[in-house]
Amino acid sequence: MATLAPHQPARYTHWKEQLPAGALDHIPGEGGWPVVGNTFKMLADPHGFAQRMVATYGPVYKNKAFGGWAVALIGADANELVLFDRNRIFSSEQGWGPILDQLFPRGLMLMDFDHHRADRRALSIAFKPEPMRHYAGSLNRGIARQVEQWGAGPMQFYPAIKQLSLDLAADSFLGLPWGPEADRINEAFVDMVQASVAPVRKPLPFTMMKKGVDGRAFLVDYFTQETANRRKHGGGQDMFSQFATATREDGEMLPVDEVVDHMNFLMMAAHDTITSSATSLIWQLAKHPEWQEKLRQEIEAVTGGPDAQGRPRDLAYEDLGKLDLTEMAFKEALRMVPPVPSTPRRALQEFEYGGYRIPAGTNVGINAHFVHHSEEHWDDPYSFDPLRFTPEQVKARHKYAWVPFGGGAHMCLGLHFAYMQVKILMAQLLPRYRITMADGQDPKWQAWPIPKPRDGLRIELTPL
Repeated sequence: MATLAPHQPARYTHWKEQLPAGALDHIPGEGGWPVVGNTFKMLADPHGFAQRMVATYGPVYKNKAFGGWAVALIGADANELVLFDRNRIFSSEQGWGPILDQLFPRGLMLMDFDHHRADRRALSIAFKPEPMRHYAGSLNRGIARQVEQWGAGPMQFYPAIKQLSLDLAADSFLGLPWGPEADRINEAFVDMVQASVAPVRKPLPFTMMKKGVDGRAFLVDYFTQETANRRKHGGGQDMFSQFATATREDGEMLPVDEVVDHMNFLMMAAHDTITSSATSLIWQLAKHPEWQEKLRQEIEAVTGGPDAQGRPRDLAYEDLGKLDLTEMAFKEALRMVPPVPSTPRRALQEFEYGGYRIPAGTNVGINAHFVHHSEEHWDDPYSFDPLRFTPEQVKARHKYAWVPFGGGAHMCLGLHFAYMQVKILMAQLLPRYRITMADGQDPKWQAWPIPKPRDGLRIELTPL
């Protein structure tokens, strides 16, 4: 476990401040090629790279990539140390800064300690029961309409659910239909996410980073105007209206630029992570028809089966907690393909872990994907088995062996929204169609920055 160096103050106030030369010489690891380090090796195969590094150097190792050194802390204990962070050792702001500062500054994930707590509390109003009940209604309507339009036959699921997620966000998050800027907004989110792992970190012409920075500028302008409109004219139960009128404990509204940054970040997080998570679940259900049928039967038992017109009934907000098997299947899909495969932080104070002294100012990272596939915690970890998430199995396992939503103070604020959207998707999709792999082949996945199948996940829908 970790030992904190006593009474040592934080010395690093910005992620651009560098460690002294030689500060990590005592940590095993490697720096890769000149200038670029291991950046391209990691981008080519991040999971294989991590496995090789652990096998070579152990669960604590250093690595140079994306312009700097970082120390990887691998294991469920490391997840608990970094995510629970009982001693406030680790900065999320400085950890994510090199990756997201140009794209998603001041988002909730890039805040620390008291500031993070205050804004998280203000924003949590958007996830209270009354707004969530409103979202459930709009999700049922939007998903039912689109799933019906998909119809029978082959399709690429990933781009279809990505577009659907964006359309749903318009209704649930913004409370308005998209105008002609819909395609531009979608493109801006895609450009920003891809730019987060761009090897070239300056927004030079024709680079991924330039496209990402331009996408951010477009969205900042859009959300700034909308925030002013909501405050002037009022809003409804949609998430943006809740954010725009949210207040801190002292009764003051959040500054407009902070509302914009929070909305920008949370729209990205919900849009892309739910797209990835829903895709991984559909992939596994297409491969495992016996589980697909179990979920179908559970859903129809809870909703009461088709209505008088033969259409699936909506999943009521009050019934979300009754879909136990569906939730276990989703959790297993998140284990196999966590939407955030690894998490960076920066040590504000010196600490000890795994027999090594880690100095203040060190960039550190944990690896959810590695731990989610560790035989220490999971039998046959590359097989799909939702029964890993029965209450008995969960209780017997290390609490931080499964961390797709993070943990501690930075646990994903929208995790219950994610569960709700995926459960409603299953409730509208599975009673209508049988899902199979279009060509019977597993897709290859792009692992970073948010996992997605390279072929779009080619499936076939057969009416029931």
